[in-house]
Amino acid sequence: MYNALVACRTGMGSSMLLKIKVDQVINENKYPIKAEHSNLDAIEGGNWDFIVTMSDITDDVKDRVPYCIAIKNLMDKEEIKKGIEGFLEFRNNKK
Repeated sequence: MYNALVACRTGMGSSMLLKIKVDQVINENKYPIKAEHSNLDAIEGGNWDFIVTMSDITDDVKDRVPYCIAIKNLMDKEEIKKGIEGFLEFRNNKK
C-alpha cells in the first residue's frame, strides 16, 4: 500500500476537491494507495510515497518528496489517473 498526500498551500478548498477526485480514481481502478489531505506543511515528517498537488506549486515541493504528480485541471480524472499510473510505473521500475 502506497501513501499519498494530496495538498495545496492552505489545505482547504482546492486540495479537498482534488482529494475527492483522487479517491474516485483510486477506487475505480483499485490502486493500492491510501490518500490523505492536508496543506504543504504536512510534507515534513510524513511517510509519503508521493504527493498530488496543483501544477502551479509543483516547483515548491518536488525536491521534498520522492515523487510529485502535478495536476492542471482538478476535475480531470483522466489526468489524475495518468499521474498515478506514472507513479506506479516509476515504483515498478525502481524494484
